[in-house]
Amino acid sequence: MKPAQAPGSDAFPVRRYDLVKEFTIALVITALLSAGLAGLFSSPDETPITLAAWSTAAPNDFTATAVAELAGTSTSAQYGPPYNHTPGAGQKIGPVSLQRAAGVRIPVDPAEDFVLQPLRHSAEPPEVTAALTEWNAASADQRQSWSSAYADALGKAPDGDPAKVGPGDYGPVPVLTAHLLTLAQAGSLDGQLLGRGRFYQTDFTKPMLFLADGSYLSDRAAEQHLTGSQWGMMNETGDYPGQAWLWLYTFWYQIDPFTTSKNADAEIWAIMAVLSLALVLVPFIPGIRSIPRWTRIYRLVWRDYYRTRH
Repeated sequence: MKPAQAPGSDAFPVRRYDLVKEFTIALVITALLSAGLAGLFSSPDETPITLAAWSTAAPNDFTATAVAELAGTSTSAQYGPPYNHTPGAGQKIGPVSLQRAAGVRIPVDPAEDFVLQPLRHSAEPPEVTAALTEWNAASADQRQSWSSAYADALGKAPDGDPAKVGPGDYGPVPVLTAHLLTLAQAGSLDGQLLGRGRFYQTDFTKPMLFLADGSYLSDRAAEQHLTGSQWGMMNETGDYPGQAWLWLYTFWYQIDPFTTSKNADAEIWAIMAVLSLALVLVPFIPGIRSIPRWTRIYRLVWRDYYRTRH
């Protein structure tokens, strides 16, 4: 049968086409494929690590970290800009300290923000009120002495268990950290570090810093192959591949001298900045910009065009 012709035209044959039917079939197939492939290949939805989860799973690590915050020996307390004015802290590129140049933009006092304020804002039992009063009345040297002594005692106790710490002059530190552990396990510490008078509780800086000061978060990261020595930047949780395009950035962390450098982050950032700039400037660099013309690789890419041209 001769196909129907468009009105007023004998040049183009036409046929009936059910656009709605085709669209529906394509939509259903695409949806099924997307759902199936996502179920097979998507990365796992890991449960967020909270202060409550940390303090419940590793209470001894939580207590030791809280003592380090009071003693001013934690990573956060000694980090420097943008969190605090720690002398000499901050990574450098040669003589230039990028962190110190930016200054303290997010002030954080770990002892006050992570331990003391949450205790003051909670429903304090009498012994906690007395412990806070004793802490506030003590000199900075006395506070340091109490905290350091208790940190040393925890390090010597079996499994770092506060219940097995030997006698000593620890002042109010055991009472303060024990009640902070209770707050954390109840889930209220997460809310206190997030809230602080703000309507939108989306700033996780303080809970994240507190978590990072302990060993629980880093241990979980190692289990999931996410640390820098495990090419972590281009990994997803578990054995799932992640951002493969970050291989060049992650590569530098696997070789000397960056594996042991205290300034590795700043140094690698500088290297990647130079490489990125070089990539942008390739069309303007004599010699390099002529490589495609010299190798004639374009004739291979466009071989069909050149085959018909000659």
